[in-house]
Amino acid sequence: MTTTGLFLLAILALGFLITFQIAKASEYVSVLKGEKKAFEQNNKVNAFLMVVFLVLGLIGVWWCNSLLVGKTLLVQPSASEHGKNIDTMLYITVIITGIVFVITQILLFVFAYKYQHSEKRTAYFYPHNNKLEMLWTTVPAITLCILVGFGLYYWFKITGEAPENAMQVEITGKQFGWIYRYPGGDNVFGKKYYKNINEDEGNQLGLIFDDKASHDDIVTNEALYIVKGVPVKLIINSRDVIHDVGLVHFRLKTDAVPGTPTTMWFTPQYTTEEMKKITGNPKFEYEISCDQMCGNGHYSMKGLLKVVTQEEFLMWKAKQKSNYVQVFPDKDPANQKADSTKAGTTAAATAHTTLASVKP
Repeated sequence: MTTTGLFLLAILALGFLITFQIAKASEYVSVLKGEKKAFEQNNKVNAFLMVVFLVLGLIGVWWCNSLLVGKTLLVQPSASEHGKNIDTMLYITVIITGIVFVITQILLFVFAYKYQHSEKRTAYFYPHNNKLEMLWTTVPAITLCILVGFGLYYWFKITGEAPENAMQVEITGKQFGWIYRYPGGDNVFGKKYYKNINEDEGNQLGLIFDDKASHDDIVTNEALYIVKGVPVKLIINSRDVIHDVGLVHFRLKTDAVPGTPTTMWFTPQYTTEEMKKITGNPKFEYEISCDQMCGNGHYSMKGLLKVVTQEEFLMWKAKQKSNYVQVFPDKDPANQKADSTKAGTTAAATAHTTLASVKP
């Protein structure tokens, strides 16, 4: 901590100490002056205000919930199968902690009112009770262990082995955006090497083009396209600092760590068009957020995720060109075919001209 910070803390501590001493001195002066009656009245007023604060506070909690719950994801269904379990676990946690919160707050403020200062009552000191301490220690501990256990169970399912028929997509974070890679017809990702990364030449993942498996890999920054009802395994990387792939509508997230690929898988339940109808928002889009502070442009690191039908996905993929072809346009089969056709046409024209010239 800097010297300025320490100095400010010292000033705050000194100010608190002075305020406390002035309050205590005022109390002693009041007692010496015989202002006992004023003290008792203030005590009753404070006790009453505690009850008022309790009632208004609980009403405020209920009002804020009813006012703002519509702006949360709680009113929207999870877009993945895993997310349904996460939602159920969240509801159970909220119910348990909500009940405990209401009970403890009511007891806190009611006790403050009931046991306000009174000369007719002698304080009863109750310093120790083994049974109560065991009760309020073991019950919360067991409850939390159960909740944590369910959380770990679902976490291991999400980050565990994906089904054999799962679509594989690689997502790489960079400052400040996302790069998506799909394997080609061979369904195998080509090798890559970070020293091969060259934005100017279009090789933003550092693909090793000597590896033929990389020739049909599709690399795009447009959006992450996945298919409704088909499991998808995300292979997550980072090109620079730690990022975090957050899929809030699917109730999923995991870190993108440089040099250490992480994975998670899920099965989409609703297409983007279906979610537009469910949410009543014609502009709805699934969002990929970076849930880890990653630099000055962190706020702008938003990606799009499109859930489409199988037919729509095949049509989209058919329109994509591999990264290899983008870097080496002359290797594009379409261009080679066009060049071949053009060469054939030229040769035919030349032959026709030659034949015409030798006619008697």
